[in-house]
Amino acid sequence: MNHPASISRTHAAAMGNSPVNRETDARGVVRLTLNRPEAYNALSEDMMAALQSELDALAGDESLRVLVLAGAGKAFCAGHDLKEMRKDPSLEYYRRLFTQCSRLMLSLTRLRVPVIARVQGIATAAGCQLVAQCDLAVASSEARFAVSGVNLGLFCSTPSVPLSRNLSRKQAFEMLVTGEFIDAREAQERGLINRVAAPDALDAEVERLISSILAKPRIALDVGKELFYRQGELGIAAAYDAAAETMACNMMNEAALEGVQAFIDKRAPKTR
Repeated sequence: MNHPASISRTHAAAMGNSPVNRETDARGVVRLTLNRPEAYNALSEDMMAALQSELDALAGDESLRVLVLAGAGKAFCAGHDLKEMRKDPSLEYYRRLFTQCSRLMLSLTRLRVPVIARVQGIATAAGCQLVAQCDLAVASSEARFAVSGVNLGLFCSTPSVPLSRNLSRKQAFEMLVTGEFIDAREAQERGLINRVAAPDALDAEVERLISSILAKPRIALDVGKELFYRQGELGIAAAYDAAAETMACNMMNEAALEGVQAFIDKRAPKTR
């Protein structure tokens, strides 16, 4: 993520004590870092609110091209803040808390740019949910993943939503009912993450993925991500209708017309 001479750390420095820090570079790449390392980046209400605020602001940022979600310290995210959850137990409070969490997760999908999870350590329960909800994920070979609420008598119901959309049903259900950890290689094999790198090569691997994305026309990624998730909730005939309309409109965009003509002419496109 550290692109030479391009990262602006002003915002991050100003937010040093914030539960979420932001770094932005000149390419339109933003990195949001969960910043409660002493609590393994557990999702407190304040952290979820801070992350939601950042995502809401980014949703209207026309310069944004890629979002990277990271964690400070040893853990990516250990899930919800259980100590906070136990302070005032009531059905009304828990409904409000999980509604807040669900809105946060959906905001990642609704953001019209690719979102990459950079996973350097454990990702458990709602932390594993975060990884599954991101469009892409790159993990350290030392990262581990689990939806372990069941060990405490709490089935990870909200994490099951993106988990069951990443893994096969039986693999997802096994994780949910056993609470057992899987390592990065197994997470990659099961479809939870895209790439695995040695700890000291994690940022370089994330950067390779970012560079590949940035080389593509923004409009194609914009309409493509929206269609990708929308069609997944439709029947096959409706999905093809939606995809055909999206492709037809995409084809009328200047970047696509130039790209296709360049391919025909056997030359590089003039614009991206």
